[in-house]
Amino acid sequence: TCKNSGRISASNPCSEYMFLTDSACNLASLRLTQFLTGDSENPFDIEAFNHTARTILIAQEILVGAAGYPTDQVAVNSRDFRPLGLGYADLGALLMRLGVPYGSLSGQSICAAITALLGGIAYQTSAELAQHCGGPFARFNENKEPMLDVIAKHTSFAKELQTNGPSWLRSKDSLTKRPFSQVVDAAMRAWSSALKLGSQYGFRNAQVTVLAPTGTIGFAMDCDTTGIEPDTAIVKTKKLAGGGIIEIVNRSIPIALGQLGYETDQIKDIVSHIEK
Repeated sequence: TCKNSGRISASNPCSEYMFLTDSACNLASLRLTQFLTGDSENPFDIEAFNHTARTILIAQEILVGAAGYPTDQVAVNSRDFRPLGLGYADLGALLMRLGVPYGSLSGQSICAAITALLGGIAYQTSAELAQHCGGPFARFNENKEPMLDVIAKHTSFAKELQTNGPSWLRSKDSLTKRPFSQVVDAAMRAWSSALKLGSQYGFRNAQVTVLAPTGTIGFAMDCDTTGIEPDTAIVKTKKLAGGGIIEIVNRSIPIALGQLGYETDQIKDIVSHIEK
């Protein structure tokens, strides 16, 4: 988004964030399984997801000016470009709870739909912040053309997902999968709005999203799976920095088994075996 200000020389330490040298990624993540409704006709709460994404992005934007940074140049770039890193965790568990295989086309399509919606809402919110709360980031004008080019590309890909994506995204036959076409539609509306508002008012932030590993905060949020990854094991242990070991049992298993058609007694037996 800011290629007129410099090249990308390296990633951040966890290698999920690509931006200018001496940047901070200012991470925050949403737990996706919190937005599952349990309703087969409407399994993903789009309204709550949009509201939460907007709220957290605004909080991150406020913290840019209040935060301390490890070096003077990181502080300068953080305030000149105001990059943020809104992301999500628990994707693997969300797919499990829907009974969708992680590596399947359906799994990839659900991931694409949710990720498109998150990015669109985040950039739309950033453009609204530029309109109402202090204008665009300080170095926006020198990067207006490449920034809008990136937003236009995202908008184009969202439209492609909407019109040429997997057939089940547009299908009216599957109650479980059909609502994710509504997620794609919501994403398209968000990206179109982001492009329109950004062209008029600019953006408050040079970048707004990143899919972080969430290796630590994922456990703090009670996620069954971290970041965008599948589960590494049904039962896993994690060594703690201060000493000791924590055992983590994937609590999405009974929900997933139910989605796959297992009977109640079978689920109890499987869960009992896992716990032992």
